[in-house]
Amino acid sequence: MARRTAALLNVLSVDPPSPDAVAAVLRDHGEDVPSTPTPADVEEMRSAAALLREVFAARDVDEGAAVLNRLLREHTGPLRLTAHGGATPWHPHLDRDDDGPFGAWLLASSCLALTVLLWDHQRLPGRVCASPSCTDVFIAHGSGPDRRYCSRRCATRERVAAHRRALAGSD
Repeated sequence: MARRTAALLNVLSVDPPSPDAVAAVLRDHGEDVPSTPTPADVEEMRSAAALLREVFAARDVDEGAAVLNRLLREHTGPLRLTAHGGATPWHPHLDRDDDGPFGAWLLASSCLALTVLLWDHQRLPGRVCASPSCTDVFIAHGSGPDRRYCSRRCATRERVAAHRRALAGSD
């Protein structure tokens, strides 16, 4: 769910976001999407994505936890279990209803996923790419040092740019 969250935040940051691209991300992450979200659905999701982006932009784990606590308090329902009428295995939900709007679902399910990661790893669940030319978010859990970039491509681009600046400064 957390990787789905990051992928959705990235596709929803494109202006304007494509309903087909949103549906593709949902399907790629195992969501049963019977049809392409409407432009109104995408706008609701975009509003939720803007709120969720605050978690990825947090400076430290305490700030990330404070953002998640605020989002949970203001935008989610009580924790409950659902099997969607027997269509899926039992799993937790924080949205107020199984058939609620896309934006409320994205916000609630993403808060749940990011909360579990923060709790489990005791660090921020993700970050905004450190490259000034990229606004993508990424999930940063795993072993090893904290990641700064969303991809090897961004990391390499920044290393090359720093190397070129260093060469230009030594002339």
